[in-house]
Amino acid sequence: MSDNKHELAAGVIRTDLPMSDGRTIRYYDQGHVTRDAVDNRPQEDRPGLGELRLDPLTNEWTAIAAHRQTRVFLPPKELCPLCATKPGLESEIADKSYQVVVFDNKSPSFANPGDGFTLPKWDGLKTKLGQSAGKCEVICFTDHHETSFNQLAEEQIRVVMEAWRDRTRELSKEKHIAHIAPFENRGEEVGVTLSHPHGQIYAYPFLPPRTEKMYRAAKKFHKETGKILLEEIVKREVKDNVRLVAQNDHWIAYVPFAARYPFEIHLAPKKSVADFTELTDAQADAYPSIAKEILQRLDGVFGIPMAYIAAWHQAPVRKGRDVMRLHWQITSIRRAPGKLKYLAGSESAFGAFIMDLKPEQSAQQLRDVRLPR
Repeated sequence: MSDNKHELAAGVIRTDLPMSDGRTIRYYDQGHVTRDAVDNRPQEDRPGLGELRLDPLTNEWTAIAAHRQTRVFLPPKELCPLCATKPGLESEIADKSYQVVVFDNKSPSFANPGDGFTLPKWDGLKTKLGQSAGKCEVICFTDHHETSFNQLAEEQIRVVMEAWRDRTRELSKEKHIAHIAPFENRGEEVGVTLSHPHGQIYAYPFLPPRTEKMYRAAKKFHKETGKILLEEIVKREVKDNVRLVAQNDHWIAYVPFAARYPFEIHLAPKKSVADFTELTDAQADAYPSIAKEILQRLDGVFGIPMAYIAAWHQAPVRKGRDVMRLHWQITSIRRAPGKLKYLAGSESAFGAFIMDLKPEQSAQQLRDVRLPR
């Protein structure tokens, strides 16, 4: 196999090709597919690194990426940069078709800093400016523009899963990366700027605030009990049996006990793992069917496509791997047809969530959905 091809699990082959501006595009294909398309677009300069600034009130990092103001915003279908290239459209993907692709974001919030990067040490108001080092990748789930993740064939979702595993494995080797976070935004209500089915993979040089809080909670729980927090959470959900949504041999889906959103579903492997790199092939193979089911249940609650954020939480690259575990958190801000839960004063200003719907009621509504045959 050539240097630009890599054999992965589930019969997936990754092919790496250059883009016109120096980025790399990675094609993920089940089976042997010839990938040699050339990106013929004019070469453009890549944006420079933004800044990292520390908010001394919260000790949280903010990335300043002013170049993102010019990024593409809701283009018409015929100009979608995530569709395959065709007559009249030279897109980010040079080939005329694809299964799954991953490439660096054209307007990234975080980028490769080169050698010698270190996160500035805390020094109160004197904390130095840092570089917004890291990685922002786009993952396109399919070359079909007018579809969604839950409408993909299970075989296609399995390719997506393999891409997530592969990117986590590769990005974890970068010394400046502390945490890897794949996620999907669906719907204009949550800020989507491109309607093509896709997600992103952010690799941060620090632990994001929510990850840091989850790490502290898991570490404290393990110190006090000797047990893994997420494993005990799953055990409670199984025992209570009122918030479960779906399960198969390897995965279990539930509405969390203290859900923050009108419709929130967590999906976890029954045998816990720290991150994507530790998933077995059997676990990865079992993911597509339950992923489709829970997302179809979400759409079925009101019979309309639900806006959501689907975020994978996993252990950081270099710490917390003994206590933190991989799981998928899907949150929707829709509380009724035509009504959204706005993150207003209490949620946005103070981080204190208030739920208008009991999690048990939400779980029942999800279970009651009649799935398409």
